[in-house]
Amino acid sequence: MKNFHSSGICPIRDVLSRLGSKWAMLVLVTLNANGVMRFGDIQKSIGDISQRMLTVTLRMLESDGLVSRKVFPEIPPRVEYCLTERGRSLIPYLNHLVEWALANMPVIIERRKTNVADE
Repeated sequence: MKNFHSSGICPIRDVLSRLGSKWAMLVLVTLNANGVMRFGDIQKSIGDISQRMLTVTLRMLESDGLVSRKVFPEIPPRVEYCLTERGRSLIPYLNHLVEWALANMPVIIERRKTNVADE
């Protein structure tokens, strides 16, 4: 039997805790779909993410080596974000999850309504 309890660093827990945040996967999918993007463009593309949460999410993804941040020495400063090679290697897995979610969401939403009505 495989055990997944914590005895030191558990790679599954560690990665899922980072990618399972509300915004991380959306930022990664957005960067994959659009290529190099500026902060404001990422925020507009996602829509309902606050400036603070986007900043926190981008920093976390950058610290994990999934996103690259490039600052241009201009006035005003220009900053661009893109996926790193490691970030791009994650995209096929995220795409499968997105496909699964799109295929199953109508049924899941209907089940939620049914279960709420049963209570």
